[in-house]
Amino acid sequence: MGKIIAIANQKGGVGKTTTAINLSASLAMAKKKTLLIDADPQANASSGLGIDPKNVTSSIYECLVDDYPVTGSRLPTCVEGLDIVASRIDLVGAELELINKPNRENVMRRSLDAVRDEYEYIIIDCSPSLGLITVNALTAADSVIIPVQAEYFALEGISKLLNTIRIIKGKLNPSLQIEGFLLTMYDARLRLANQIYEELKSHFGTMVFNTVIPRNIRLSEAPSHGLPAILYDPNSRGATSHVQLAKELIARRAKAKKQ
Repeated sequence: MGKIIAIANQKGGVGKTTTAINLSASLAMAKKKTLLIDADPQANASSGLGIDPKNVTSSIYECLVDDYPVTGSRLPTCVEGLDIVASRIDLVGAELELINKPNRENVMRRSLDAVRDEYEYIIIDCSPSLGLITVNALTAADSVIIPVQAEYFALEGISKLLNTIRIIKGKLNPSLQIEGFLLTMYDARLRLANQIYEELKSHFGTMVFNTVIPRNIRLSEAPSHGLPAILYDPNSRGATSHVQLAKELIARRAKAKKQ
């Protein structure tokens, strides 16, 4: 059965979509069949993998609002072994349309149940909000990766997200776990970046990934070419750090299975 991982932080600009694209691609390159769910109306995960949202006829919107099957909505990507359920701007309206649906927080979970056995990992790229779509993602997920930017206000808002996770765990998804905190946009030359890493480690210990994602121009350029960094420039620090993150994630899962 595939493991469902949401990538969430209500703070924008922390590298959620970059992580979603490149972690998914790295898992697929490691021969782990992966499905990426673009649950953000900005559809950056879709365009970052070369898919034009304007040409998508069935997106995550149809899956959530019209109960259209995920099997008919997924698309192959430029990475072998990686499929995507794309997004479009009309996902903005899904929050309102879901309000009157029975059991509205579980719509995504029901959608993904149909394909869960076909993938080893299902990654959900959440929008920078704690609205109903993100609640759906966290209710569907086994765990959540929280990207944290290596900058001054990095820890701002984490308590709010942790509180939301606590509520969802208590009321909707008792098995939800924090997979880990991931430090992004890291520059080892800056004292502040190192301080934030140490602060995260002191607060959350082993819940912080050993892998950090550096600031890297190739990582920033790749989406404009519709490619993950691992295809755009496999030797760049941005690509190799996500490969390392995928290895760490796979190792954690293997260890958890043995326990």
